[in-house]
Amino acid sequence: MVRRTGRRPGNPDTRDAILATARTAFAEKGYDGASIRHIATGAGVDPALVHHYFGTKDKLFLAAMNAPLDPGELIPEVLAGDQDAIGERLVRFFLSIWDSPAGKAGVAMLRSAVSSEWTAKLFREFVVSQVLRRVRQLVPMPPAEAPMRVSLVASQLAGLAMARYVIKIEPLASASPEVLVAAIGPTIQRYVFGDLSGVWASPPPPDTAG
Repeated sequence: MVRRTGRRPGNPDTRDAILATARTAFAEKGYDGASIRHIATGAGVDPALVHHYFGTKDKLFLAAMNAPLDPGELIPEVLAGDQDAIGERLVRFFLSIWDSPAGKAGVAMLRSAVSSEWTAKLFREFVVSQVLRRVRQLVPMPPAEAPMRVSLVASQLAGLAMARYVIKIEPLASASPEVLVAAIGPTIQRYVFGDLSGVWASPPPPDTAG
């Protein structure tokens, strides 16, 4: 079941001012570079008020992104269990989200990210800080290889989302989830745990996944 992100009551004008400032800060400085204090100053409020309305920095970021779910709650459940089936579980989870009502927000965000550099920055920060970083923390991978491995996973899932839900390429667009799990799960599994020795022939890229 998809758990939506929570929302605390508060003054709508103050909340909107905080969210608008947060979106700009996260897009310009990134998730790690944007602090609660900086956002509060930009919105003209006390940092304690930001915490009152949104709780943690993660929750503020999710609210700023209008995220329909909290990856921090769902990803640990998906990654728990048999490591030999992580690829299949990731694909099944991914499809369950995008095929649910929450998927409409994802499609809108993806379309906007393609056409807007500003939205693309926010979308990238969401993927890196809320999804890929958690995968790296929870799945045992060699530290030097982890950035490339999780980036390859992201490329596969982003391509699937674009082809199935935005461009709607057939028969991919109408294929059953289990068909796609069987087809794509092994590729994700290889990206996470398989032999990628050819990739390491050149120096590893800069680490951008935290």
